[in-house]
Amino acid sequence: MAEKKSDEKPKQIEFQWKGRDRQGTAQKGEIEAVSAEAATAALRQRGIIPAKVKKKPQPLFQKKEKIKIHDIVVMTRQLSTMIDAGLPLVEAFKLIARGSENGAMRKVIEQVAADIESGQPLQDALAAHPDVFDELYVNMIRAGEKGGILDTVLDRMATYLEKTEALRAKVKSAMFYPIAVIVVAALVTAVLMVFVIPKFEEIFAGFGTSLPAPTQFVIDLSRSFRSNWYWIFGGIIAAFFAFREAYRRSPKFHYQVDKYILKLPVFGNIALKASVARMTRTFATLSAAGVPMLEILDTVSRTAGNKVIQEAVENTQEAVSQGQRLSDPLEESGVFPPMVTQMIAIGEESGSLETMLAKIADFYESEVDAAVDGLTDLLEPIIMVVLGVVLGGLVISMYLPIFKMGQAIGG
Repeated sequence: MAEKKSDEKPKQIEFQWKGRDRQGTAQKGEIEAVSAEAATAALRQRGIIPAKVKKKPQPLFQKKEKIKIHDIVVMTRQLSTMIDAGLPLVEAFKLIARGSENGAMRKVIEQVAADIESGQPLQDALAAHPDVFDELYVNMIRAGEKGGILDTVLDRMATYLEKTEALRAKVKSAMFYPIAVIVVAALVTAVLMVFVIPKFEEIFAGFGTSLPAPTQFVIDLSRSFRSNWYWIFGGIIAAFFAFREAYRRSPKFHYQVDKYILKLPVFGNIALKASVARMTRTFATLSAAGVPMLEILDTVSRTAGNKVIQEAVENTQEAVSQGQRLSDPLEESGVFPPMVTQMIAIGEESGSLETMLAKIADFYESEVDAAVDGLTDLLEPIIMVVLGVVLGGLVISMYLPIFKMGQAIGG
């Protein structure tokens, strides 16, 4: 028999516990450990004398809670306020955990508090949860701890998260509307093809005359759709998953798609402005925290959200490491609008780069808002016209033989 690998990690189990702290105050909560004994030992390290530790019962149908950006923003602002008020980190995290309404977020905060209490630095305790606290967040905390301005950095981080989430939501709303309408139109068309047009076909079979060309075309299309619907839908689903996997796994394909997106009319302009806003906001936030330039560029390239912009920032990082100014390689890339590179150049010359970057971010965030509103106003009449032509064309095609028969009777 094959031996088990010695480096396999034991499965963590959720336990519920009750006990008292060193002051004798009753406490209770949840903890993850490999066994009840391990949970008891971990609680004692936290200064808790456990009276009862039992495995948490699992419901038959458990819905996993998701941690949203809002939960992270609330935690970050609360932590900033408590640190500014002079509360110790561990106590601040424990208080935040008690007030957290999201169970998943509460567990993460409790684990961070436990890790800090056991001697880990705050940045390491947060980095242990990369799905919640990304590289940017951890870098900001590291810079704040080094500079002794953790409360200020946390406040800036909360503002950054709020602004980037608002921008992301705005872009999503711009994409959701046309996609939703197209999906609904496709479903309505499919229903007409499968259920409505065959009924008309039965009626027309008794006419004994040839059908108008548009009507015959729609009937033939309906027959073809009914015979091959599984190939059509299967092909669409297969194409979607193939595209998604290629986009994830092939850097070259990913780059080409992102490059094409930036060249799309209207949508490309929104995508570029959103990426520039995100990049400059991240840059300004990290710069305000005192993070070194090369580290900022490394983080910005990872959070760019577009491979073309990421490549431009990576090339800029290499040029800056060789002594060039920030604005020169950005301008040479040809990716960024002239206003962006000019304002960055002015910021470098005047020593107010952080301020200039924040102004660029504010400007392009407002530009995205205006572009999204304009796109919605533009798409509404176009979509209505397309729907009218497609659905109206199908209906008119089905009634042409009836109109023709009515004219013949009337004549």
